[in-house]
Amino acid sequence: MSDVSRILKEAREQSRLTTLDYAKLIFEDFMELHGDRQFADDGAIVGGLARLDGQPVTIVGIQKGKNLQDNLHRNFGQPNPEGYRKALRLMKQAEKFGRPIITFINTAGAYPGVGAEERGQGEAIARNLMEMSDLKVPIIAVIIGEGGSGGALALAVADQVWMLEHTMYAILSPEGFASILWKDGSRATEAAELMKITANELLQMEVVDKVIPEHGYFSSEIVEMLKKNLIEELAQLCQQPIETLLENRYRRFRKY
Repeated sequence: MSDVSRILKEAREQSRLTTLDYAKLIFEDFMELHGDRQFADDGAIVGGLARLDGQPVTIVGIQKGKNLQDNLHRNFGQPNPEGYRKALRLMKQAEKFGRPIITFINTAGAYPGVGAEERGQGEAIARNLMEMSDLKVPIIAVIIGEGGSGGALALAVADQVWMLEHTMYAILSPEGFASILWKDGSRATEAAELMKITANELLQMEVVDKVIPEHGYFSSEIVEMLKKNLIEELAQLCQQPIETLLENRYRRFRKY
């Protein structure tokens, strides 16, 4: 098994920590909030209020299930438009009250169903991209599993984008890439190697800003390292004037 195919397999491992796991292990006083105030509460996206080392923050993340029943409730981590609208509602609330935002991303992509398209999936993702680019609070995004397509990017327009070591971040799944390019989804590993989807490759290309080393799917070392880095980086970002923060965020994404 090649390194890329191994990482692809590990990124999709069901035993990985989820957004709710990190909310419990890294933060204090997490209180989940629900609903987009328009249609429904999407279980594929979770979010709420918490404290990080005493500092109020807003957490938003894509949630996969730990078993079949949970995955059915979470739609296998594929958000509907109401999920992205819930995320935006929480992020705008964070901006109103001056709370930094931390997002956790683990999705193969936004849900491509008919109902999702009818309710404006593309518009919901595009609005998140637009609004996040101008939010006047620090944002850190962390890829904790799969980071697939616009479904991941809709929570990743951030001042800092980090990846756990054995995760992936790509414009679409390797299977989808292979199906489009060669009409053969079985060539996913070959596609993954061409796409440069691994954390270390993306760090070299400056698509992401930091890679968090991993030692197994659950490790107290990972949690402690992530917590330490979040505290340190937020302290620096919070000291920047808003104009500087937004200009740096703009330049970060414009260079692509």
